[in-house]
Formats: sequence, C-alpha cells, structure tokens
Amino acid sequence: MANKYIVRRPIKDTLSRVIGYEILYHGENALYGGDEKTSGARTNEFAVADTIYSFLTQNSERVRGSLNFMTFTTTLLMKKVPHLFDKGDLVIQIDDSVITHPLAMHFVQMYKKEGYRIAVSDFQFAPRYVALIDQIDYIKLDFAGMSDASLANLIEIANGMGKHCIACNVDTEELYQKALSLGVSELEGDAVAAKLASKAHDSSYLQSSFFRLLIAVSRDEPDIDEIEQIISMDATLTYALLRLANTVQFATRNRTTTVHQAVMNIGITQLQRWIYLLCAGNEQGEVDEFFEEFLKLSFMRANFCSALLNHTSRVPISKNDAYLMGMFSTLDYLIDAPIEVTLGQIAISDVIKNALLRREGPAGALYALVQCYEDADWESVNRLCDALGIAPNLLTSLYFECMEQAEEIWKSVNQPGGN
Repeated sequence: MANKYIVRRPIKDTLSRVIGYEILYHGENALYGGDEKTSGARTNEFAVADTIYSFLTQNSERVRGSLNFMTFTTTLLMKKVPHLFDKGDLVIQIDDSVITHPLAMHFVQMYKKEGYRIAVSDFQFAPRYVALIDQIDYIKLDFAGMSDASLANLIEIANGMGKHCIACNVDTEELYQKALSLGVSELEGDAVAAKLASKAHDSSYLQSSFFRLLIAVSRDEPDIDEIEQIISMDATLTYALLRLANTVQFATRNRTTTVHQAVMNIGITQLQRWIYLLCAGNEQGEVDEFFEEFLKLSFMRANFCSALLNHTSRVPISKNDAYLMGMFSTLDYLIDAPIEVTLGQIAISDVIKNALLRREGPAGALYALVQCYEDADWESVNRLCDALGIAPNLLTSLYFECMEQAEEIWKSVNQPGGN
C-alpha cells in the first residue's frame, strides 16, 4: 500500500445537521478482501495494519474535536489504536470480519467498558449481529443493498432499544425518502448532500446584495466606490465587514469604524477570499446552518486548490485563480441559479470557468483531484496525482491543514467577541 490517504465524510441527522464524520483511509478495503485462513493473507493484513497504524499515529491530532466514525480491524483493535483518540471523539466501527473473529469481540467489549462508543457497519438481520445489539450504539444499514422488510424490522428493533440507526449509501431521492419514512436517526450518502444543497438555495439575501458584491470584487479592475456603496446600503453587510476588519488578522492601532476604512485595510484580494463569510449573516447577524456547511466547504476547497498548486508545475494558473476556483465551486449551492449563469457574470478567467464547468485542462484536473479526494475515490486520486506530478503522500497532510485553516477562518469571524 504505497499511497496513504485519509478523508472525512459527513454524517447528518434528518434535519441535515452534521453530527459527525466517517474517517476513510486508503487501503482499508484490502484488510477485508483476503482469506484469513491463509498465512499470506494474515501477513498482508498485518502489513496493511502496520501501515495504517503508523499513519493514524501521525494524524490522530487532526481528527480531534468532532465525532469520528472509524473502521477498525481485529489487528488494529489488538494494537490498541483506539487509544490514540479521546473516547469523546471516536466511534469504533466494526464489520463482519471482527464480529466473526474468535478474539476480536473481547477487545470490542473492553473498549465499550472504557467508554468508547461502538458502531456496526452493514448490519445484517442475522443471529450473530442481533446478539450484539446490546453492546452497540450505532447501527449502520446499507439502504442500497437490503430489502425493505429487513430494514423496517431492524430499525423498529433498534429504535425500541434506543439505538441510533444510520442509513448508508443513500445516493438517490427515493432512498432518502425511504430512510426518513422508516425512522432512521442519521443518514450518509450523495442524496444527503443534495438535500443540504437544496436547503441552502433559499436566500433572497444571496440573490441581491451578495451577488452584486461578488460581481463587484471580482472585476478585472474593481471599483472601490461601487464596493463601498453596495456594502453601505446593507446593514448586515456593513456589520459583518466591520467585524471582520477588527479581527486580529486585520486590526490596526485604531479601531476600524467606517466601510471605507474596512475595505482599504482588508484589501480587494482578501475581500475576494472572505466574501462568503462577509455575506453569511442573517438579520440577527447569525449564520444559517445550511449556508455554514457550504461556506466552510468553499474555503476548504479554495485553500486546498491553492496549496496543491505549490506542488505541481503542470497547472499554468496563479495561486489567486486556484483559490477562486475552489471558492466559486459551491456557487450553485449558494445561489439559486445555474452555475453557468453565475460564472458568466463574474470576472474570472475562461480557464477557471471551463475547469469548474467541464473539468477542462490542467486546472480542471486540479479541481477534479480535490473533488475525488473528498469523495474518497482513491483510484482517480492516484491517476490525477500522476497526471499533475503531485506526490500522493502529500495529500492528507495538505487536506487537514486546509481543513484547519477553513475552521480557523470561520471561528475568527463568528466567535463571540470577535469584533
């Protein structure tokens, strides 16, 4: 397993609020594909486990502070890898290879007594699974592969015992509606993200002041007077801008009290990068939970695209263009209009537009790499890294650094007393 990656995939409740993340790491499927009765397969499992153990040891700090669902094999349980993580941050996820192992369940019970939470992936309506239901906290059900009758029975039993049922592989609207009707508590899959996107579209605010400001700051030669006028006509924008200008990153000796001072202190380049945060507040100055996910994602992608550009000479765009490419990639979620229309009214290069719309050229390959990494499409990640000349072993470190940067940006503007 030459290349090692790790990525977070959100798990949301029925109101599309993120309750935690599944941690996916490259090569985990190889742990379950062999015949454990052969010494070669056992050797392979231990070799892969050693690699993952080393990898998680180096990256455990980067998945702290949130609820993380992580798959563990018997070998990883025996190596006491869960102890790398605080019990409040971790859900130990197991599958059939652990349930049927003669020693594994002893370790699962040990971790349970220590206060760790347990999840079972691909839960089946079979005696060996049902017998464990008292020991587990989360039941993950494959909504793409199980019958309606089995799903209904399991969810009824689990709900009656106070267990959380997570609907997995919810990739279509039909499966999404079925999961809700059967009474699951959480969901994971492509359709879940689509639902969040549809919620985020509802915003007359983003249709007016935000969009006008977005266009104004993105012009080849931005007009400062126009930018000030747009902001000054909107109380929420003015509040958010002044709050931003007085954060530690931009604060000057004297407190910034006017829109003109704020624009000059922050600068056009930073306004381009912070535009979503400047326009995220509602009438009370609070952030809508649905916008928040996509605002964070836009900053995450912007940081990731820009950081990746440092490690390839095959993408002939500037770092600022790479940043804008990532930031504008969520426009179709934030503005209720086709992305072709919104991009057509923003002064960014055709190279970036074509990359976002059709993944064309080297810039399109860079954007595709970011998306494939988010989707844990490791085969495509390896192919795109090779095409771009990017060392695969850099990706996880860059990914988590950019994720942390996005979180820090968000907190610096939205924390109480941040102004």
